[in-house]
Amino acid sequence: MVDLEPVTEEDDLLEKLHHHGGDIEWHGRVDITGDMSRHDNERLHQMISNHLHYTGSSRARLILENWEDYRPKFVKIMPLEYRRALQEMERERMGVAAE
Repeated sequence: MVDLEPVTEEDDLLEKLHHHGGDIEWHGRVDITGDMSRHDNERLHQMISNHLHYTGSSRARLILENWEDYRPKFVKIMPLEYRRALQEMERERMGVAAE
């Protein structure tokens, strides 16, 4: 019913962190209700950052301060039917007939 996928690292996340001086707080960088098939790394980082901001969680701070060590420990759960629907929508958008 679901696949477990790694949370892929995105080069633009590191660039944004570096560009913004490594700020822990992020607000509004990724619409987490938008396309759930991309931007996993940034979405995850944003959600943990928001959690730290709103709760002061020492665990969230630890994860963010050691992001390179913790990021590989997260997995994305992708429902098979959701992936199929996304693929069909993309084919329709591109004007490609279904297989």
